[in-house]
Amino acid sequence: MHAENGPVIDVVAAELVAQGVTDPIGHGLARNSIFEGEATSRVIRLAQAAGAPVYFVHMSAKEAVDAVRVARDDGQPVFAETCPQYLFLSLDDMGNGFNGAKFVCSPPLRDSKAGHQEELWKALVKDDLQLVGTDHCPFDFEGQKELGRGDFRKIPNGLPGVETRVDLIHDGGVVCGKITPNRWVEIVSTAPARMFGLPQKGAVAVGYDADLVVYDPTRRHTLSAATHHMNVDYSCYEGREVVGGADVVLSRGKVIVDGEAWLGRAGDGRFLKRERSSFLR
Repeated sequence: MHAENGPVIDVVAAELVAQGVTDPIGHGLARNSIFEGEATSRVIRLAQAAGAPVYFVHMSAKEAVDAVRVARDDGQPVFAETCPQYLFLSLDDMGNGFNGAKFVCSPPLRDSKAGHQEELWKALVKDDLQLVGTDHCPFDFEGQKELGRGDFRKIPNGLPGVETRVDLIHDGGVVCGKITPNRWVEIVSTAPARMFGLPQKGAVAVGYDADLVVYDPTRRHTLSAATHHMNVDYSCYEGREVVGGADVVLSRGKVIVDGEAWLGRAGDGRFLKRERSSFLR
C-alpha cells in the first residue's frame, strides 16, 4: 500500500494553484504529512477488519511511522519500508524554482526541521521499518519532468534511485554510526528476500544462491549523472561523496561485475517464483 489521501490532496493542490503556487514546491506543500499518517492508520484498520497483513511502501512521515509502530506493538502483521530520498533529501530540495521538479515524488520529501528523517532512522534501528527499498522511477528532467512547467500537478512523479541505494544507506547509516554493518545487510538484502518470498536469496548460507557482493567499506566515490549507469539525465545526489562501494558482484557463483566492468550476458538470469513471505510463516 502506498498510503496517501488522494481526494484531499487534489483539493489542497487545486487551492495552491489558484493562489499562484505552480512551482514544484507546491507538490510538497499539498501533501501534508498528516495526510500520510491518516491514510496509514485507515489502511491498518481495514487490514485488521479483513484479517489481512499489510505492507507499506515509500514511508516518509513520522505520523505514518507512529501508526505502524502502534499496530506492530499490538501484534498486527504490519510491515513497511522507506526509501533513500526520505532519509537524505528534504522539502528544501524542491524549492529551487523548476529545478525542484527533479525531486518530485510521492509521498513528497518532508520538511527537514520537522524530525521526519530522525524518526525514519530510529524506526530502521528498532525494526518498525523492515527495509529500505526504492521507487526507482527514472523520468528525465528534460522532456519529461518539464511537462509540469507552470503546474506542479503535471510533473511526472518519481526519482532515479536503484543504483545509489546500497551505498547511500552504508554511508549515511553505517559510516555515520546510525546502524551496524549487520543491520545494513539486513535492511538492504536479507529482509527484502524474506519479505517477498525468496528464501534462497539475501544471505550467505548452505543451499542459498551464490549471489555475493564483495564490498569495500572504505572506498570513496562521488555520485553523479556523469558516472552512474541509470538511463536518466540527472542524479538527485549530484556531487555527494559517499564511503563504500561494490568491487565484485557474483550471480549464482559467476562474476558479473568486476570493478567497472560488466561481465554478465543476456540470459544469465533465472526466473524464481516467489513463495509466501517468511515474515508470515
